[in-house]
Amino acid sequence: MPLSTADRSVLEPVVRRLNALRRLSNEARASLEYAMLEGLQRAGSGEDLITEGDRVDGVRVLLSGWLGRYKTLEDGRRQIVNFIFPGESCDAHAYLLSEMDHSIVALTPVVYAEIKRARFEGLLANNPTLSEAFWCETLLNSAIQREWAINLGRRVALERVAHLFCEIVERLRPVGMVDGNSCLMPVTQTDLADATGLSVVHLNRTLQELRAAGLIVLRERTLTIPDLDALKNAALYSPSYLRLYRETEAIR
Repeated sequence: MPLSTADRSVLEPVVRRLNALRRLSNEARASLEYAMLEGLQRAGSGEDLITEGDRVDGVRVLLSGWLGRYKTLEDGRRQIVNFIFPGESCDAHAYLLSEMDHSIVALTPVVYAEIKRARFEGLLANNPTLSEAFWCETLLNSAIQREWAINLGRRVALERVAHLFCEIVERLRPVGMVDGNSCLMPVTQTDLADATGLSVVHLNRTLQELRAAGLIVLRERTLTIPDLDALKNAALYSPSYLRLYRETEAIR
């Protein structure tokens, strides 16, 4: 049975992002869409989808909202080690691990699809290009994680925050969630501080510096970058680690 326009709309971020990695056949797209529709789930802000130590038996793919991967120290301090944006999976092959080494939390209300392992492996076996797209996503996640390590280990506060904003825009662009150089910024300053290894006070001061320099505008939960090249220069940002995405505009 053909999918309705509403069905396709909620699934579009996944198709667009995977298509930006490898061109999917109509058959692969349809198979993936039906599998996702069968496993639609919702979670509220602050709810953990996965907790460190869990055994994962399938794949979760984010359709809307923001997720955060995080680790917590024994004294309660939290480090967000990456964001997960619409169209991205919570580690496509995590079910191969005996248990998860980190947690994943909904930073906003989210809609996601859960595909059980057997169904997912069947999809990949029958659609080699779909398999390649998910492996490309895994490689891309590794590249992003290396960049985050550099961000925390070598960049100063202003560079860290500027770099994160550049990356957010570039990662949201393939799924059509950037208008010019503006995108939603639905997370809190605490979330941004935990992602950049700063205190909330230091994060707030850094945001003020970026505003004063005319490098960002943050208003009504929307981030606008007036001059993306200028922000990239301030962040020492190079998009080379994201070049697994094809050098085209987002593909439907």
